[in-house]
Amino acid sequence: MTAQFPAAQFDAPAIAVAIEDAIEYAIRQVPPAWPLASSVAVNPFLGQAGDSLAGAAATLRKVGGVPVTMPRRWYRERIGAGEICDANLAAALAVSPHDDKPANLEALQLAIASDRPSPAALASIAALSAAASGIDWPGILADRIGAWLGSYFDEGQALWPAIPGRSAWEAWQAYATHDLTPEIMGLEGFARIVAESPQNPRMLVARVVATLGLDEAALPGFFHQMLFSLGGWAQYARYKLWQAELAGGTDDTLSDLLAIRLLWEEALYLQDRGAIAGDWAEVRAEHARLTVATTSDVVDEILQEAAERAAQRQLAATLALPVAAPQADRPALQAAFCIDVRSEVFRRALESADPSIQTIGFAGFFGLAADHRGFASDVAEKRLPVVLNPSVTSVSGDESDAARDRAARFTLRAKRAWGRFKFAAVSSFAFVEATGPLYVVKLLKDALGLGADNTPGGPAPRLSPELAPDARIDAAHTILKAMSLTGNFAPIVLIAGHGANVTNNPHASGLHCGACGGYSGEVNARLLAGLLNDPEVRAGLVPRGIEVPADTVFIAALHDTTTDRVTLYDGDLGITSPADLLKVRSWLEQAGALARAERALRLPHASGDTDIVRRARDWAEVRPEWALAGCKAFIAAPRHRTSGRALEGRAFLHDYDWRQDETNGFAVLELIMTAPVVVASWISLQYYGSTVAPAAFGAGNKLLHNVVGGIGVFEGNGGNMRPGLSWQSVHDGEKLVHEPLRLSVCIEAPVEAMTAILKKHPQVRALFDNRWLHLFAIDENGRLAQRYAGNLSWKEDTRS
Repeated sequence: MTAQFPAAQFDAPAIAVAIEDAIEYAIRQVPPAWPLASSVAVNPFLGQAGDSLAGAAATLRKVGGVPVTMPRRWYRERIGAGEICDANLAAALAVSPHDDKPANLEALQLAIASDRPSPAALASIAALSAAASGIDWPGILADRIGAWLGSYFDEGQALWPAIPGRSAWEAWQAYATHDLTPEIMGLEGFARIVAESPQNPRMLVARVVATLGLDEAALPGFFHQMLFSLGGWAQYARYKLWQAELAGGTDDTLSDLLAIRLLWEEALYLQDRGAIAGDWAEVRAEHARLTVATTSDVVDEILQEAAERAAQRQLAATLALPVAAPQADRPALQAAFCIDVRSEVFRRALESADPSIQTIGFAGFFGLAADHRGFASDVAEKRLPVVLNPSVTSVSGDESDAARDRAARFTLRAKRAWGRFKFAAVSSFAFVEATGPLYVVKLLKDALGLGADNTPGGPAPRLSPELAPDARIDAAHTILKAMSLTGNFAPIVLIAGHGANVTNNPHASGLHCGACGGYSGEVNARLLAGLLNDPEVRAGLVPRGIEVPADTVFIAALHDTTTDRVTLYDGDLGITSPADLLKVRSWLEQAGALARAERALRLPHASGDTDIVRRARDWAEVRPEWALAGCKAFIAAPRHRTSGRALEGRAFLHDYDWRQDETNGFAVLELIMTAPVVVASWISLQYYGSTVAPAAFGAGNKLLHNVVGGIGVFEGNGGNMRPGLSWQSVHDGEKLVHEPLRLSVCIEAPVEAMTAILKKHPQVRALFDNRWLHLFAIDENGRLAQRYAGNLSWKEDTRS
């Protein structure tokens, strides 16, 4: 093939500006995806948060053929069962902001009766060439780009990783000039085209724009489609940009991937232009047209709103039940858990063990955004929400552990080297042949639930000595105020992080604490307990109005969400454990048994308490727990508003007393609405996206997963890396276990305070204005009294 590129001035100022703007737009449409070691839930609609659900439907249909709601039959089934009533439909229709919505309830019901057309993306040139030639070019380019990216992004799995220091564009050019697969499959002269391409990827992008005849209006949508077609690879590159921007820098990997994908389009166009030019002209014109929601998109958005209003009606009824008076006597035990929905089940069970027990909900990093280095490790772990930068540093162990640390480092490096060899493609068959029999005993132990306990432990972590005493006191004061824990301290206060002890699960970190960056929460819990036990810190709290009794001890703990067992780190105290700790352990065991019994009812084929524990260690178990499946509400209020309520492990519970916060200018409320609420929305929308559009936003079938680069998974043996949740995380084999609902945020606080915070933070406000989240104000009677109506306005809630 002889490439004939148009004679164009690639760096002409006007087109250069348009190209840069379009690249920036496309990049911001892509959500990030964290690597497996620290995977956290991410809102797959992050790039569309400034639009409505119907607007997002139009955008994602155009670039990827992606639905953003369930099929109409899903809503019809719920309407038929009485779960969604006419009042819900009428209310959802009334608040729809779209001009082309159905005229009345009867028109809406008529539209609901018919199925929506299947969303279809605009054809890429690769798809047009495939149709013309009969060669699967989309599959081939996904395979070749994926094979290279698995090496380029590798974090320890590849035996021959990419040479470091090169940009993605430079590294790919060097690779693709020697990869003859495209030419063998029929793309003549591709290696030469790559070799002769500009060294500057921006010049290549400008050349492709000229070659394909794209005008300025078509660029944003077409560039977005190109990045969308790369699946999880584009999202991982977006993660690299996210991390760089948090540190005040930037990263060009994602824009380089755009150039790579565009070069494939150009090469295919030049080869098949005669057969596809007419079709491409139509696609190009469609890209240039304004993307607007259709009437069908609007109907789907109304149906989704109605389903959420039905769930909100049930939640309001639950919260409106009579409540017990807040506990006035000194509690025998206070236990602070993460706001994670799995903690709701355990908190309710623990409180039922004795009326003198009080539980508290707080984001699981416990206010300490730690950059932590574990014992014998040289890896800095960011144990904090991914939207934040570290504010403290910590390390496990101290100077007395130096010799043990050196020995442990040697062992850890040996394990890493062995693991790298195991996963290398060149050694896989030989490895299985030679060492497979050695694993028989281990596999049998794991299958029978007899494997070793992997609960994190080791030396107690400690904050950096550089953190001055005043800074420690400031941190303790801020955290206790945020927890609404400023008085009436129990003799024992547990600080309980959470983690998940599972086997043979590439996405294990996704079961850990999202607020801890995908790590288990014991480090943050132990750091906070140590801080609050510090005599100097306690003395410094007294002038600030917080006096911790001398007999109060803070003990770190780790709640294992797969087994509902709690490990206490009372050895960190350096003193004899309190006498009442035996009673506390007994309460925790009772609570664990109750929580396991409740969870066993939901897990498929779970036969009871013992089976729950076994599943956590079974290497063949694809559903050791349900994680956050089913989440539908976030509640920030005093605990007595929700205590004893059967919220079924579907609510994030954050303790909050606005009366304590009022004198502080509602600083805690601002923190809740801009950090925990946003993180919870990412979790909710990841489950939502993996349910309504599993092909685009889910990881596929867990049984077919193969780890690639140590950072993600293929579904099968190549192609695009798959982001999101596996199908087994939202479906039990017969039915969905996650009901796709956008999160309802319920806060007991004055609406004026919440309005001021929304006005101050436009990105958070956009989530509520565009109804990616719903916001309610809880009144003094525990009712969902007011609903946020958008545009900084509120209305009385009508329970529909």
